[in-house]
Amino acid sequence: MKITKLTTYIVPPRWLFLKVETDEGIVGWGEPVVEGRALTVEAAVHELEDYLIGKNPFLIEDHWTVMYRGGFYRGGAAHMSAISGIDQALWDIKGKALGQPIHSLLGGQLRDRIKVYSWIGGDRPADVANNAREVVARGFKAIKLNGCEEMQIVDTNEKVEKAVETIAAIREAIGPHIGIGVDFHGRVHKPMAKVLAKELEPYKLMFIEEPVLSENKEALRDIVNHTSTPIALGERLYSRWDFKQVLSDGYVDIIQPDLSHAGGITECRKIAAMAEAYDVALAPHCPLGPIALAACLQVDAVSYNAFIQEQSLGIHYNTGNDILDYISNKEVFHYADGFVSIPQGPGLGIEVDEAYVMERAKEGHRWRNPVWRHADGSFAEW
Repeated sequence: MKITKLTTYIVPPRWLFLKVETDEGIVGWGEPVVEGRALTVEAAVHELEDYLIGKNPFLIEDHWTVMYRGGFYRGGAAHMSAISGIDQALWDIKGKALGQPIHSLLGGQLRDRIKVYSWIGGDRPADVANNAREVVARGFKAIKLNGCEEMQIVDTNEKVEKAVETIAAIREAIGPHIGIGVDFHGRVHKPMAKVLAKELEPYKLMFIEEPVLSENKEALRDIVNHTSTPIALGERLYSRWDFKQVLSDGYVDIIQPDLSHAGGITECRKIAAMAEAYDVALAPHCPLGPIALAACLQVDAVSYNAFIQEQSLGIHYNTGNDILDYISNKEVFHYADGFVSIPQGPGLGIEVDEAYVMERAKEGHRWRNPVWRHADGSFAEW
């Protein structure tokens, strides 16, 4: 079997899909995208295409190694996301050719389903309190929300109190036993992260996500001394080498590699195993489309330390299209009692509706991160 063609589709709301074709008619799908940089990653995919055409798609480990190490400059969001989508598609091809789900080729599943959480609200947490009860009523046992609005490096007690009031209202609304993940989204710097972590302690959070930007991870040493809440990060780390120091430093309780950013199934399987050796939990990041989610579930299926999966059904970014729109077997993501089932079909286990993908690719998208500013006019982290 030989790889014959790579085709990319930029589709709403903010995704990039990849189809890899072979000379035997088996195709694989991947989701290589950086939110807000879809065109950049699309170009990176087609640069890697030159090497892949004519190769045997089964040699995934070798192709991954060449795509990563074959360039003098390597790593980072665009390069690793391109590799991620290609890797997902190659695994999809191999699973389909052998008539097996990917998790079967990775050693076999050790769980039948995994807990999922639902996003509530939008970018500003003032919008979210009224949505929490409705999400729990739909059966979710865990939710996540943005923990604060823009916050300067040293900000006011009023900003802290506003964030705490939002979390307090949600905890009161959904009771003591529903998990709450609070995403600081890298908006908070070390001085205020310590304050917020301490003030949110009474609300028994499931985790605090990205209390500081990943490039400021040395600040975690001080933050963990102000809270017993588990600390999560990893959506802006792109390889096992990026995660190496995070794990060895010992300040993180949950890692969140993104299967569309951190090297795909091949690399995230290795990252998950590294984390297990440090007794660190796995909760893959996935506010993306159905291909990315299917890839995550393959790794969740074989990773002992996986405990919860992010998914984007109904997320505030999904305007115009949602994750089930692009697949024919919509029942594959079977949500029940706060869990989603592990797909059992060959490859990724999803059937991409290619005709609909092509139709929506005619519209495409140019999604961009919002640009926020503080009251003094300076740039604010989104």
